[in-house]
Amino acid sequence: MIFEKINEILARYPEKKGNLISILHEVQSEFNYLPEDALRYISRRLDIPITRLYAIATFYHFFSLTPKGRHTANVCLGTACHVKGSERVLRAVELALDVMEGGTTTDMRFTVGAVRCVGACSLAPVMVIDKDTYGKVNPKQVPKILSKYD
Repeated sequence: MIFEKINEILARYPEKKGNLISILHEVQSEFNYLPEDALRYISRRLDIPITRLYAIATFYHFFSLTPKGRHTANVCLGTACHVKGSERVLRAVELALDVMEGGTTTDMRFTVGAVRCVGACSLAPVMVIDKDTYGKVNPKQVPKILSKYD
């Protein structure tokens, strides 16, 4: 199944080596990370050294070599958010999901992260789940916000 899906992705790119980052993006979108088997298969199919694929996957922050949750909950720890208590918001997220920052819940529902700035300083403290931005977040609001995501 994994190789069939990768073959479908590769078929969309006539110039495969020049579209390597796009191919990896699609693979990650399909599996929520870049599985080792997938990288090895791509390496063989495209005759690209596996070390090059790993170099790309570890250089760009949006690629992950470990499974990610269906949703990503990021708390901004930039200066404005920090001053307004974003550390407490992050701790509330970790407590509500029973996972530390950088980790993924056992049910693969959420991956928890911290970012340095989301560009919404006037809304501090800010939490972003997938593409939804929540401003002026109080730690007590966190469980209700998280409950919106299946």
